[in-house]
Amino acid sequence: MRVYLYAKSGHAIGLDATRRCASIAKILEEKGCDPILCTCDFRAGAYAKEILGIKKYVSVDVLSNLPNIMERGDILIYDTDEASDFMQEHMKDFCTLLYKIPEDIPSTIIDQEYFTKKEDQKIEKLFFFGDDDYNNTLLKMRKNSPKQNIPLLCGHYFFLGNEKELEPYFSDLLEEESYVDSIQNAKYLLSGSLNACIESIKCGGKPVLFKREDKNYDDDLIKKLNLPIIKTTSLEEAIDEFENVIKTYPKINELESFDINNIIKTICSKVETYKKLTN
Repeated sequence: MRVYLYAKSGHAIGLDATRRCASIAKILEEKGCDPILCTCDFRAGAYAKEILGIKKYVSVDVLSNLPNIMERGDILIYDTDEASDFMQEHMKDFCTLLYKIPEDIPSTIIDQEYFTKKEDQKIEKLFFFGDDDYNNTLLKMRKNSPKQNIPLLCGHYFFLGNEKELEPYFSDLLEEESYVDSIQNAKYLLSGSLNACIESIKCGGKPVLFKREDKNYDDDLIKKLNLPIIKTTSLEEAIDEFENVIKTYPKINELESFDINNIIKTICSKVETYKKLTN
């Protein structure tokens, strides 16, 4: 019996699901469950190992290909919108335990090794558009914009050459490898990633969500958090609005607590019982 985590990822999707699943995989590793992280592309898995600290990963193009590597009775945690009702029923029959993010585990799950309360944050303001920009939206936004007094944290899937195109419009460009340190140390964060905003909140930062047209967001969660929102197609307008929000930044509501330890205990118990029966 093996434990798998499947995260939808890719150059048009980003790494938010990968980060969430990696945080769970690390807890399972600490408990000796030897989980395997499945990502839709090799780069996401390599990133999770090199930057996020997971031990095992494998590339799986789509969720429906998981049975090619899994065995009946294995355990699966998955973070994707790919599964139809029929597929979910099949997965329930195939797996001993099945957990879906955000239904069974909230999407606010983060890596507590990295994203905890931080004092004396060194970066006053930071813009993180997201890990992906498949439609070159940020390049279009920066047209006719003067240089902005804010650093840009580059995305993992930015196209080759985009950094040179963007560099004149920001005070600094931070490499994507510095993601964890940058989110930790940003006092005010403007981001197109709701996941990054949640990580920022956990670190004591004050994030503002930049609502991208090519992304779907959990509006109920945004409302619960009282998270401020910016939506525009102009970089100059986005930064101007960001500055205005900072002046009267609202009180962010606390994230609802979720104890994943009960799920971890259940998974580890099943794995341990299986080991005893097969040894």
